[in-house]
Amino acid sequence: MRTCLVVDDSRVIRKVARKILEELDFECVEAADGSEALDACRKQMPDAILLDWNMPVMNGLDFVKALRREEGGDKPVVVFCTTENDMAHITEALRAGADEYVMKPFDGEIIESKLQQTGLLRAS
Repeated sequence: MRTCLVVDDSRVIRKVARKILEELDFECVEAADGSEALDACRKQMPDAILLDWNMPVMNGLDFVKALRREEGGDKPVVVFCTTENDMAHITEALRAGADEYVMKPFDGEIIESKLQQTGLLRAS
């Protein structure tokens, strides 16, 4: 089964994302910030990471930069999922190593579509 790490400081967002991902047959792990997420990746590298930008301790941008330096950190598909929607933020995220970018609020259709674009999911 494919795995996804959901990284967001909002428990509600993590719960909503988890429900969507589990319906897409992902096994989910959650982290409340980038530091927790990095620890989780060091234990078990996921297939995908749904990542918030603005979080305490370590933000999403710092996390993705650190992830890509880890052994096997080039493998997970990283989808930023954030309220930061200007072109400068999107460009910065993609340059740092993100694969896709989703604006909050999101729904299952958007997440499924982005994961299909990355090749992680097949179109149904």
